[in-house]
Amino acid sequence: MRRTGALNEHAKGAGAESRASNPTAAFLGTWLCPRPSPQCRRKGDARCPQRLVILAAGSNGKAGRDRRVVVTGQGIVSCLGHDVDTFYNNLLAGTSGVGHIDRFDTEGMSTRFAGQIKEFSCSDFVERKMERRLDDTIKYIIVSGKNALEDAGLDWRGEGLSKLDRMRCGVLMGTAMGGMHTFTTAVEDLTRKGFKRMNPFCIPFAINNMGGALLAMDLGFMGPNYSISTACATGNFCILSAAEHIRRGEADIMLAGGADAAIIPSGMGGFIACKALSQNNSSPEKASRPWDKGRDGFVMGEGAGALVLEDLEHAQRRGAPILAEFIGGAFTCDAHHLTEPLPDGSGVALCLERAIQQSGVSPEEIDYVNAHATSTKAGDMAEYKALRRMIPGDKVRMNSTKGMIGHLLGAAGAVEAIASIQAIRTGELHPNVNLEDPEEGVDLNILVGAQKQKHEVKVALSNSFGFGGHNSSILFRSWRE
Repeated sequence: MRRTGALNEHAKGAGAESRASNPTAAFLGTWLCPRPSPQCRRKGDARCPQRLVILAAGSNGKAGRDRRVVVTGQGIVSCLGHDVDTFYNNLLAGTSGVGHIDRFDTEGMSTRFAGQIKEFSCSDFVERKMERRLDDTIKYIIVSGKNALEDAGLDWRGEGLSKLDRMRCGVLMGTAMGGMHTFTTAVEDLTRKGFKRMNPFCIPFAINNMGGALLAMDLGFMGPNYSISTACATGNFCILSAAEHIRRGEADIMLAGGADAAIIPSGMGGFIACKALSQNNSSPEKASRPWDKGRDGFVMGEGAGALVLEDLEHAQRRGAPILAEFIGGAFTCDAHHLTEPLPDGSGVALCLERAIQQSGVSPEEIDYVNAHATSTKAGDMAEYKALRRMIPGDKVRMNSTKGMIGHLLGAAGAVEAIASIQAIRTGELHPNVNLEDPEEGVDLNILVGAQKQKHEVKVALSNSFGFGGHNSSILFRSWRE
């Protein structure tokens, strides 16, 4: 049994002194979970020594590349549902989650629609006072993360985590935009009321790392914990980086993914100013149309995706469900332009080449690609050309999830990783919606059509790219011994 008495006593004294003089710290020190187990039903410091007495049953002592990484759980928050089966069934049916925004007045905006989440509650996941204060980005992280744990057979509400060595469990949840609503509200308060009337939580709940930090506080996960922000490649960066912690022997379990909630006036206005968004206000559900000649920009989305990544032997010892194996990935940078990709796709091709090599598979083994394809003029074809250059033949099939949910920014990679894993598990690929007039040079035998398609997937690749030229590719394989 691993004990950390001296550390706990030090933390206890320092924490109590800090919270006595700091109401924000006192609030953040309370337990997030609305229904913690009885032994944890105590405030901040009084809880810590009990929580840190953890069974050291997790580590297998291995380090290095011989540690295989598997996916044992998935959690999602999206405009097509907040559980994985509902989400993927809606994708298979070709259901669009894109519609007119009703959260705020969009009159005068050139884009008035998005993949907005219209029904969502986190009351079962956080205390009521926390729910009132948290930014939506943080809420999405907490809900997707806890749902992923439940999917992995780890009941965070009761004794499900008690047999884990939580010093070897970490959280790597990223966001491109952070707590944008919280920050925007703070600026408005500063302008209208002055700094003395600003919300004391405006900084903690706006910074990018706080969602993962609060989730770790709630779960007692003391392993690697940080946030990556690489624009719309964030989710993939987090997943690959989390897997590396497991491979290096630094963790047994990592919660990894991304979240964003930028469907607010400043978020929409900013992307409108960039001339990045579609303006198809008359038919929002048809606005996102990857590889179609009529595409005129991407559609804003929001939500979160989280994966439970786990060391294979650790997962097998506890009898965890193994959904797929994570086999590798890579990052590169175009070093070219703020928002546009290299026209010849060479940055993407380099990323694909390295990801495939790192994963230990051949290009011909890849059965399925969930493309980044955002419905922009330059990006869709640059990626397509790079993919066809690196993955030849007619075996592979390709689609874009963004046609139905829009572009989830920092959450896109994680949500599309879930779509990729579901393709492996179900043997069915969701359709490419709104592809009515394909670009010249696009092979319709490779792209999934307007209806779902049966296709055995043993190896799946998922791409995510971001402003600044950030490229990322990650690969999953069907589980095998």
